[in-house]
Amino acid sequence: MPTRSPASPPSRAEPAHAEPPRNALDGVDDDAALLVDLLKLATFVSEPMRAGVAEPLDLGPTDLRIILALGGEGELAGHELSAIMGVQPMNVSRALVALHQKGLVEPGEDLANRRRKPFRLSPAGQAMYARSVPAMAEVSRNLFAGFAQRDRAAFRRAAARLLVRMTNWEPPAGA
Repeated sequence: MPTRSPASPPSRAEPAHAEPPRNALDGVDDDAALLVDLLKLATFVSEPMRAGVAEPLDLGPTDLRIILALGGEGELAGHELSAIMGVQPMNVSRALVALHQKGLVEPGEDLANRRRKPFRLSPAGQAMYARSVPAMAEVSRNLFAGFAQRDRAAFRRAAARLLVRMTNWEPPAGA
């Protein structure tokens, strides 16, 4: 059976039995292979999110990620968004300016730290966030089609545990 190139996203017409992208670490180191699979998931999910959520809402991928971060986390400064999203600060700054010009974000206020310049969703941004949820649900239904509810729940539990570890990550001593 032919396999897809790791650079090409899966098509909607692709049969459920297609092979996943090759992982050179399979059989070499299972822990490292698992991390590579996670990296691939993080990379490949961007295409369905772009095509199924960002573009129909007339947003760029970085704009969408900012809307989702502010909608889920509340007010955040640019450097905080950069850290959460793994996007260069300059790209976050440009996206915030564009989103502000579109009326989707507005400056917040941090009374405890006047130098911190947070942003929050404007009422229009909150409406955009609300519009993104059904689009994300549709992308999720397509991506998880054929997965038993039990497998979806197990994946969600594992992802939640991993997110806690990632957000509390401290490099090993001496690293």
